[in-house]
Amino acid sequence: MEPQAGLRVLLCLALCGLGGARGVWSSGNQEWKKLIMVHHWPTTVCMEVGNSCSAPPDYWTIHGLWPDKSEECNRSWHFNPEEIKDLLPDMKMYWPDLLHSSRNRSLHFWRHEWEKHGTCAAQLDALNSQKKYFGKSLGLYKDLALNSILQKLGIKPSNNSYQISDIKDALVSVYGVAPKVQCLPPKSGEELQTLGQIELCFTKDLQLRNCTDPGEPAPRRWALWPARAAATSLGLEVCEDGPAFYPPPKRPTTGA
Repeated sequence: MEPQAGLRVLLCLALCGLGGARGVWSSGNQEWKKLIMVHHWPTTVCMEVGNSCSAPPDYWTIHGLWPDKSEECNRSWHFNPEEIKDLLPDMKMYWPDLLHSSRNRSLHFWRHEWEKHGTCAAQLDALNSQKKYFGKSLGLYKDLALNSILQKLGIKPSNNSYQISDIKDALVSVYGVAPKVQCLPPKSGEELQTLGQIELCFTKDLQLRNCTDPGEPAPRRWALWPARAAATSLGLEVCEDGPAFYPPPKRPTTGA
């Protein structure tokens, strides 16, 4: 009996130890079907939060790479900036914290993206480490080249408006799949919605696919920035058909 009891103890310890392993995800349905590559327009981010920002980029930057229908899949797998130190130059340029220029705040943003989304994306072998997740996200961003594609299509920040259908059709002509385009609704006294976010979606094999399936329920409203998910934030919605404002970057003022 004693050998059997010892075996049971060892088996229990082994199974209990697996609970904190990186390959084990939290209970519940964490299945997802697609990855969403989320680009946001810095000028709109700054407008939405009522923050002038400090010289925001004049190009589309990464908000995140998000599996649909799952979040925080492994709360024991904490963000470790040492694992992405080789990626930091590209992270700072293409995946910046737009509202805070300090390095510590950028780390906070990247931590949020890893712990909320990356731990779920890590179910794929191609994304199963922090370096792979952030590195592949940067790679997809560069391959999509959304900023230069929009410019080549003649869709540039302007004080004039664009039809949302024209933006979507132009992107379909290049990528061959339907994106999701999100806007800030007009505030009181405003006439136009404001272009804020463009999503391009991938299969689990990292092939482009349509972002919306036939019969898919209406998407929830997204907070444009993690720290501003309070009720006071308008948040983003799928753009209404019709005109939208694609705001040009504000030029920094200089002293006399």
